[in-house]
Amino acid sequence: MKAEYLLVDGYNIIFTWSKLKKLADVSLEQARDKLIDILDEYQGIKKMCVIIVFDAHLVKGNVGSIYKYSDDVYVVYTKEAETADNYIERTTETMKENYDITVATSDGLEQIIIMSKGARRISANDLLDDVKRSKKYIREQIQSYKPIKNNMLIKNLDKETAEWMEKMRRQ
Repeated sequence: MKAEYLLVDGYNIIFTWSKLKKLADVSLEQARDKLIDILDEYQGIKKMCVIIVFDAHLVKGNVGSIYKYSDDVYVVYTKEAETADNYIERTTETMKENYDITVATSDGLEQIIIMSKGARRISANDLLDDVKRSKKYIREQIQSYKPIKNNMLIKNLDKETAEWMEKMRRQ
C-alpha cells in the first residue's frame, strides 16, 4: 500500500472556508496559521502526510521555502512567478508513481489537471466536512473512554476485597 499525501492549495481553502475567510479579512497570517493548525490535527487523525502550499509568486525576488511544521505536515511558499497550482501539478507529477496523492482545492480547472495526472481531488467544502467528521469521531472516542461520574473504587472490587477494605476502614 502506498503512503498517502494530501496537497492543499492553502489560499483556496482559506477563502472558501467562511471562518478562515473572516479571519483573513483581519489577518491573513492568522488565517494561514489557523489552517495549518487545523490540518496538523487532521493529519494526526488521518495518518497521511500533508503539504500545504501558499502562493508567494507575486513576491519579488522570492526564492520560495519549505518548512516542516510537524512530523508529517509541511508548509510551502512558492517562489516568484510560481503559483500554488504550478507547484501542486509538478509535485503530483513527480510523486504519483510512489504515493497516493489527493489534492484539496475548489479550483475546477486545477481539479481536472491533477486528476489527469493520476491524483484524486477533494473540494474545499468536502475537506471541511471531513475535518469536522474526523473531529467528531475523536470526540466520541474520548467520551467513550471517560469514566462514569462517582466511579467509586469500592464498586469496582470483587466482593472479598471490598469486604476486606470496609473492615480496614472501620478499624
